[in-house]
Amino acid sequence: MPVPGWIRFCKQRPEECVIDSSEPAMVPLTPQVWEVLTHINQQVNAAIRPITDIAHWGVDDHWGLAEDGYGDCEDYQLVKRKQLVSAGFPRRVLRMTAVIDEGGEPHAVLMVRTDRGDLILDNKRDAILPWRQTGYVYLQREGSTGSTWVSLGGTVNSPATAFAPVSRIVRQPLPRPRKTPGSQ
Repeated sequence: MPVPGWIRFCKQRPEECVIDSSEPAMVPLTPQVWEVLTHINQQVNAAIRPITDIAHWGVDDHWGLAEDGYGDCEDYQLVKRKQLVSAGFPRRVLRMTAVIDEGGEPHAVLMVRTDRGDLILDNKRDAILPWRQTGYVYLQREGSTGSTWVSLGGTVNSPATAFAPVSRIVRQPLPRPRKTPGSQ
């Protein structure tokens, strides 16, 4: 079952949730793809000011596109997703993902499915990491159809379980991680 905030978001913006099953399920991780991913991740992280849904909307969970420049974790990821689709990425490779963060709190990230493994775009850092290097507990993510979500079974990962860094795969250094005070 999808996250309730996702269901409400898709009712309000169905065009953002439609997945074309004829699109590729993965993108090749080329230097050009890496460049677009890092640019959009950093640009969106810098553009949106962090605020909780309670403070912003008066509700526990509201998913949106941060049109007023404010949002929490899922809003950052939805904006990144929209911009990546505009840049030519198939929506099918961009999966909204629910995790438990390093502090034990619910958190949303954007998973990008590549031929070199799944990468995580996060508003907590500008560095794009392989999912195994985030230290998050993975609960569920958007499925390949968009309307359903799949359980990830609470998979726990940490930097100690990681494989080769992405920077070796694309032959470019990763940006340094950056935490935004007060961000989710």
